[in-house]
Amino acid sequence: MNSQPTLARATRPRTSMFLRMLMRAAVLRRGRAASALLAMIVAAAAATATLNLFVDVQAKLRREFRNYGANIVVVAKDGQLLPADALQKAESALGGRGIAVPFAYVVARTSDGQPVVVSGIDFAEVRKLDSWWSVTAWPSGKQNALLGARASAVLSPKGKPFDLSFQGKTIHLAPTGILQTGAGEDSRIYISLSDFESWTGVRPSTIEIAASGSTGEVNATIQRLAAVLPGADVRPVRQILEGEARVLGKTHATLFAAASLIILTAALCVLSTLIGWVLDRRRDFAIMKTLGASERLIGSFFAAEAAALGVVGAVIGFGIGVAVAAWIGRVNFNAPVVPRFNVLPWVLAGGIAVALISALLPMSLLRRVQPALILRGE
Repeated sequence: MNSQPTLARATRPRTSMFLRMLMRAAVLRRGRAASALLAMIVAAAAATATLNLFVDVQAKLRREFRNYGANIVVVAKDGQLLPADALQKAESALGGRGIAVPFAYVVARTSDGQPVVVSGIDFAEVRKLDSWWSVTAWPSGKQNALLGARASAVLSPKGKPFDLSFQGKTIHLAPTGILQTGAGEDSRIYISLSDFESWTGVRPSTIEIAASGSTGEVNATIQRLAAVLPGADVRPVRQILEGEARVLGKTHATLFAAASLIILTAALCVLSTLIGWVLDRRRDFAIMKTLGASERLIGSFFAAEAAALGVVGAVIGFGIGVAVAAWIGRVNFNAPVVPRFNVLPWVLAGGIAVALISALLPMSLLRRVQPALILRGE
């Protein structure tokens, strides 16, 4: 009936003695304990900073790449127009993880018969999609036009209104701003989609999409778009996708290599410290063996010391690593990296693992301790 309380009372003194021995070992050998603890703190801080940066920098880089425009283009096949509900289907396939903007194109004629490409767009949405465009002023009223830099030099060098005609219909446009990208957009004229459709009667033939997510997620989005728009040609913008994958890959490789090197160096430091710890305490372990302590007990004691170093170093290093990651994010991205507290268990497990792996060689040295030889001073 009373066996369990008796067992608990017998276990408590052993646990208390075990903890006192751990504390005494750390206090008496403060120098070696401090050097091992410092190594664990550095390793944990590096791992924490890397894991935080790995997740947060990836998200920030993807947001930066979205500022460079579309990474998917949906184009009607064989010069046809997209279905009237193409934009709704594209937005449904995105599932809220991106932006889709329609573009309509015609070749119009100026008053002196020169051809010019005119595009109908939603200016508010294009400002979100192509925030990298250099625009002096965005149109806001009816029959206002955004002129590419080259088109402006030909059609309205002094900013005066002008006329364009398409299939016998004429529209009077007032230039509002100048667009300069260094690409084909500089030769085009952009007007609101509502003005464009009422003038030409032509629906959009292209949808430009900036889809968020990893390369695999973007490819999955392309497959969904192809499924819901079978009559359209869905193409990835290779320059954007490949550039993003290349930058993210190099960033991940750099972070991983730096963290691995730091953790390996810390593990070697802990290993050398624990070996010195064993050599300094051979007499203590010899006495423990003489008094009847088993090799399992001594090994458990030593492993507990190493694990304690791993736990304390991981906790302190986590706090330092979060601060370092926030500083790196502010310096490089003008925004702090959000602390990821869900990485703490991984850092804690990693710290204990590094400490225990580093303790394997010293524990093998413990098993070779011969009490009689050590106590005789040999």
